[in-house]
Parts: sequence; structure tokens; C-alpha cells
Amino acid sequence: MKIRIKGNSIRFRLTQSEVKQLSETGSVKESTQFGPNVFQYQVKLMSSGQNLEASYSNDTILMMIPEADGNNWFHNDTIGFEHEMELPKGRKLHLLLEKDFTCLENRAEDQSDNYPNPKLQH
Repeated sequence: MKIRIKGNSIRFRLTQSEVKQLSETGSVKESTQFGPNVFQYQVKLMSSGQNLEASYSNDTILMMIPEADGNNWFHNDTIGFEHEMELPKGRKLHLLLEKDFTCLENRAEDQSDNYPNPKLQH
């Protein structure tokens, strides 16, 4: 799982096995060690709600997706989900949850579990 944060925008990208795990178990989690501290990021199915939601507490970013969308995501062609979450004082947090596609250029990272990039398909 990858995250990209810029300003009031958060994007999570999940590999094929992570989307499958989310659909089957209801959750997928990753962590990064910073010395004695651990930063965690998680995607979890939620039984209520109709849009993506996110929260941050205890060094963890939690993105929640409605069960209706997440349960079948592994078995369909939906690329991702997007939502502008309302914040206090009229601000918004842009949320994006996507399947992770292989890059068009060669990268040093392991992309074997990424989805095939549709731009490479002829």
C-alpha cells in the first residue's frame, strides 16, 4: 500500500493482494518505523456511510470505505473511489483510494502485485 499526502489531499494505492485482503477481511494495514515511533496507515470497510471518510489519531491515518463498495472491489473493474470530506471552518479533505497500476517507465520497486496498466494494453 502506498500513500501520497499533499496539502489537504490523501491518496492510497492498493496492490491486487491488498484489494483482495480488504474485500475478504475488511481491512488492510501498513506501518513505517521512525526510530521508536511507528506511523500506520489503514483502509477499512465501514458498515455505515456512503462515501470515503478518513481520520487521524494515535499516529494512524484510517481511510474508511463503505462495505457496499469495498466488498466487491476485487471482483470488478472499478479503478477507485474519490470524495471531498467536509472539515470544520468550510475546509475540505480530498480523499482518493485507487488500485495501484504498474508504472509506464521502469522503476526499481517491485511491481509484480500491481494491476496491469491499461495504457500498456493494445
